[in-house]
Amino acid sequence: MALASIPTKQYIEQREEGYWIKGSRVSLDSVVYSFLEGETPEVIAQNFPLLSLEQVYGAITFYLANREFVNTYLQNGEAEFGQLQKDCQQRSPQLYQLLMAGQARLSQAS
Repeated sequence: MALASIPTKQYIEQREEGYWIKGSRVSLDSVVYSFLEGETPEVIAQNFPLLSLEQVYGAITFYLANREFVNTYLQNGEAEFGQLQKDCQQRSPQLYQLLMAGQARLSQAS
């Protein structure tokens, strides 16, 4: 008996400079950070209702298979975000202070 060829699925796609769960608006970053914070795939799927459990497992599998690459990608994103924060602080110090105060209030509320 000959086995039929089973197509493989791709769960991650690159769009511009980022990586996304294929066919969704959810970034790979979001799933990976949730996973690294200790959330189970089931909880991640509940937190991102646009994703199926299969897509979450696919994203986690992609991360585990490409850990060094994805970690570098995430570090680069964090550095870019830090630079954007610094630029915002320099261009509009009052707005930056308001944003930081709002963030502090949110942190205290949770």
